[in-house]
Formats: sequence, structure tokens, C-alpha cells
Amino acid sequence: MSDTRIIKKYPNRRLYDTEISRYITLEEIRQLVIKGEEFQVIDKRTGREITRTILLQVISEQEEGGDPIFTTNVLRNIIRFYGDTMQSVMSSYLELSLAFFNEQQHQFKDRLRRMLGANNPLATLRELSQDQLPIWRSVRREFLRNLSLDRGKRQAMPDKERDRS
Repeated sequence: MSDTRIIKKYPNRRLYDTEISRYITLEEIRQLVIKGEEFQVIDKRTGREITRTILLQVISEQEEGGDPIFTTNVLRNIIRFYGDTMQSVMSSYLELSLAFFNEQQHQFKDRLRRMLGANNPLATLRELSQDQLPIWRSVRREFLRNLSLDRGKRQAMPDKERDRS
């Protein structure tokens, strides 16, 4: 069996997943992307590979509902690059930028996972808070000391000066 999953798009616009032998939705295509599954969408009538077109439909559906990623200005700027001499540069730039962003996100999640500990994140948080407790106690002690010193100074002031401060 091939490593690449084959999805067939029929003339009735339905998508058929040959691996699980049933029709699927654009939401299920989105889930395949999220899981990192390799797939190709083939137009059943023409035999053409149309994965990119289906992915654009998934993006369009996601942008219509909820919280869109692309603002109107971002979309306008992207459209301006079509047909421009810089179109291929823009495509490469976006691809590299997303790859870098994904790598940074992965590293952040790994660091967070290591910091919290895979077995018991609550214990790690408790330990971190215990490490910070002496610092917070010191800050609170200084705050209260300064507050009481300030109150003592105010009480020692003549009434006229206390009213001004």
C-alpha cells in the first residue's frame, strides 16, 4: 500500500477516501492535515491532481467561520503579488516563514513540556511556586514595611502637611 492516501473527487463534488472506503468532508480533510497525513486528491473525471484546490477550499471554509487568520489587508497584499515579478519570491518567503514559525512553535511546546514534566505537571508547577515563595514573601515583607513606614511618617506630620499628601 502506498504511503500517500488517495482521495477521489467525484463530479458530484463529493470526496471519497480510498483508504477507509467512504465519503469524507472538508473538515475531515482538515483533520488529515492537522494529523500530518500525506494525501493527494485526484479529480475522478479528469485524473488531475487537485490537492491544492481542495486545501484552498478548506482554508476558505475556515476563514468564513470563527476567527480568521487572514485579514482583508493581508489578502489584498497577497493578491497584489499574483502576476508580479516577485510572485515566486513571495511564495518562497511565505513557505520559509511558516516553516520557521512551526519550528519555533514546536521548540516552545517542547520546552514547556520539559518544564512542566510529562508525568506530573501539577507537581512541577507546585515546585516552581515553592521556589518563588521566598521571593514573594520578601517582596510582601518589604511592601508592608514601606507601607508602615509611610503611615508612620504621615502620622508624624502636622495636620496641614498630612492633608496635602
